[in-house]
Amino acid sequence: MEQYSFFQPQNILSVSQLAGYLRQLIEGDEHLQDLWVEGEISNFSRPGSGHLYFTLKDSQSAIRCVMWRNAAARLNFEPREGLAVEAHGGMGVYETAGQVQLYVDTLRPAGEGALFQEFLRLKAKLEAEGLFDPAIKQLIPPLPKVIGIVTSPTGAALQDMLNTLRRRYPVVQVVLSPSAVQGASAPGEIVAALTRLNQQVKPDVILIGRGGGSIEDLWAFNNEDVARAVAASAAPVVSGVGHETDFTLTDFSADLRAPTPTAAAEVATPDRVELIGAIAELANRHTTHLNGLLSDLGWSVRQEQNALARLSPRYAINAYRQRLDEISSRLERSVQTSLERKKLQLTHLQQSLRSLSPRAVLNRGYAIVTRVSDGVLIKQANQVNPNDDVRIQVSQGRLDARILKITQENEHER
Repeated sequence: MEQYSFFQPQNILSVSQLAGYLRQLIEGDEHLQDLWVEGEISNFSRPGSGHLYFTLKDSQSAIRCVMWRNAAARLNFEPREGLAVEAHGGMGVYETAGQVQLYVDTLRPAGEGALFQEFLRLKAKLEAEGLFDPAIKQLIPPLPKVIGIVTSPTGAALQDMLNTLRRRYPVVQVVLSPSAVQGASAPGEIVAALTRLNQQVKPDVILIGRGGGSIEDLWAFNNEDVARAVAASAAPVVSGVGHETDFTLTDFSADLRAPTPTAAAEVATPDRVELIGAIAELANRHTTHLNGLLSDLGWSVRQEQNALARLSPRYAINAYRQRLDEISSRLERSVQTSLERKKLQLTHLQQSLRSLSPRAVLNRGYAIVTRVSDGVLIKQANQVNPNDDVRIQVSQGRLDARILKITQENEHER
């Protein structure tokens, strides 16, 4: 191990050399490598590696501690914030940060820390009074119009809540009732802030909270007056104090506990994206329902119209008109058929008449002879005398003639 001398003024050490020298001094002191230290756990952390990081403190001092995973696995109790413990180990220097810390190899409870004992006492007292009874909790309104916030106006928790409200539900009105969230004056200011909101603003819901910290940092939210004021609030209260593992009396007396200030803003408001989707879906369902109703009503109206039409005189008139049209059509077809039949008969009669007509006889070479004097048809030769004028009708025209000679036909010549 490299040795350093601080007695030569001309030597200028680097930070690493100084940290290394301190480590030599501390780790070389046998009294500092085997010691028991009693204190209260604060700033407790257990990352995924399984190692434990925490601070041991009393009323005047604090020292950083590390407990490696192998040693932590042997613990038969669960270390927690505010617990008084006795830690065994050796002192060392974390050279990267230049930090003196206790490397703990054994840890055992030394009794509850004073603050944690007070927390448990107040919790038991208020719980016995029914202050935390779920039956008295108010429901958080699904669509708040006004949200009140009780927190520090300069803290990161306020910006986290405002950003979340702006992102999720920008139409809501937000009213800040400022208050200290740490220190001796904080409990009184928190109670006054809650009172102002309930009496002057009357919001739909109140968010109360702050960021994470040690049990001392969050102690204002373990105050009995604060817990009672939260439980008595006319508006429902959502508590978002500290981190997910932090619990305070305010969490128990509030109507709803959220693990962080951001989560408090989330549970107090609907997500506008989900809300828009729900509205669109509801609109579609209503449109579909209304279209169905209109379709059913339209069908019913048409049915009633049809029934009314059947009862109307017009319906009977139309039916008679249709019957008349059918009869007219049948009569027309009957007349047409009869005419066709008569036409055919007439054609046959015409053909018969033509075949029986004298003119038809004439067309075969015969002639019709009449006396000019009286028009008598001459059928026999004895009906005329010589020199009588006669008229001879042939197929094409007629002939005027005079009888010159009459010859009688013998019966046997016929």
